[in-house]
Amino acid sequence: MNSDLIINTKKNYYRIALLKNEELIGYHIDKSNNKKFNIGDIYLGKIKKIIPGLNAAFIDIGYEKDAFLHYLDLGIQFNYLKKFTKVISKSIGKNDENLTSIKNKTKKINNLINKGDKILVQIIKEPILNKGPRLSCEISITGKYIILIPFNNSVNISRKINNVLEKKRLIKIIEYIKPKNFGIVIRTAAELKEISLLNNDLKNLLKIWKLGIKKLQITSTKKKIIGESEKISYILKEIINEPFKNIIIDDEKKYKNIKKYISNIDPEKKNILKLYKGEKKIFEQFKIEKHIKSLFGKSVNINGGGYIIIEHTEAMHVIDVNSGNKTTINENQELTSLSVNISAAKEISRQLKLRDIGGIIVIDFIDMKILENKQYLYQKMKKYTRKDKSKITIIPLSKFGIMQITRQRIKPEINITTKEKCPRCKGFGIINPSILISDKIEKKINFFLKSKKENKITIFIHPYIYSYFTKGIISKKIKWILKHKKWIKLIEDSSLEMTELKIFDKKIKI
Repeated sequence: MNSDLIINTKKNYYRIALLKNEELIGYHIDKSNNKKFNIGDIYLGKIKKIIPGLNAAFIDIGYEKDAFLHYLDLGIQFNYLKKFTKVISKSIGKNDENLTSIKNKTKKINNLINKGDKILVQIIKEPILNKGPRLSCEISITGKYIILIPFNNSVNISRKINNVLEKKRLIKIIEYIKPKNFGIVIRTAAELKEISLLNNDLKNLLKIWKLGIKKLQITSTKKKIIGESEKISYILKEIINEPFKNIIIDDEKKYKNIKKYISNIDPEKKNILKLYKGEKKIFEQFKIEKHIKSLFGKSVNINGGGYIIIEHTEAMHVIDVNSGNKTTINENQELTSLSVNISAAKEISRQLKLRDIGGIIVIDFIDMKILENKQYLYQKMKKYTRKDKSKITIIPLSKFGIMQITRQRIKPEINITTKEKCPRCKGFGIINPSILISDKIEKKINFFLKSKKENKITIFIHPYIYSYFTKGIISKKIKWILKHKKWIKLIEDSSLEMTELKIFDKKIKI
């Protein structure tokens, strides 16, 4: 199965799309206003407020809203972490002492911390809506094959590694190479890997930790101690173990930075990174804009007929499954309902990951009478969501055909407006004076080719408008070229609205 990672760079953010066999299965947006607060980043925070009733505290790490830390996220090594943070800010090398588990003897957070204390914390949930990040004091650093856990001595292994002999081999290797006072979690990607690769990964993580300690000695509160500078680095680290055929980016400067980053975390994959130099926009070339507009709307079609409606409320997300035109395919209504429901379950599992939908999700499937069919649909939904990295709980269908799902929310949900404004009324319900788009473009062409004396221009327009201007042997585009005796290039861009256009000269917007 071919997988491609497509990266589109904008002025202030990235758009990252993951394709499998030319199908969109992952989509991320890295906006500059939130790039400092990614999952896994470690900060030196300051305790602003303690709420005994919630058994939690609010921590200032530099975000506009204070971050949230619950007692249950302190971890059994919290007392040692607190002492270590105080000591290391004055001197280095204390982590080499023999560690013992210093368990919390109280279950009240206000007995463990005080307002104004400095505390080392890690982001486990990004800022969402009007809430700040959620934090944990169980610090860990993720590598390609292992996860390093300071202030710990345990060795654990991924449940997805099923081979008993392989589990024993990996645990034996890690116990041999790991230093004291550090715990290790062996990731699924470590399966069948040589000891040299695991050791190199461990050395890189220890290096990151030591650099963080040095930074902790001289830094002030609200500063990042360990973490990626951009979300794209975090995303690459999380999915680099996928069998990518290509990673393609459209910006030369970012291409060099990412190549250097990949060379550090996985040198074997640096050659799959490629720089896109096509004339069309990269998302247009790989038909990603089309995927986005078809997959992020309120209504989404499913394979074989039928569609789902996705509604969002303050309390939950509601998904309605409809059979559409598939009701005529099978005379047996029960089999038809089961077929549509299974197709819908597969698409819903993809939508949950694509949009990063979290919280309570209620799905209204088409009614089925046979209990075995309901159970079969439940098992299929569990199978489709098995590879989802977010924690998911699924409750079997009720007698009304309702399935309830809870999905861990660790990132803001992706909401994309896919409806276009009416080209005549601009969405206000009033018809504007009859000024054709061709007149608008001709005025722009006259201005840049005559008044500005440009030699050639490139115009990005909506695909519908592109078809209109390029239709026929002597199209409107050809007539413009003959009239001005200068080159005019039209390029389709489905990310634009119907009457929107962008004009470039040598790929520089004018």
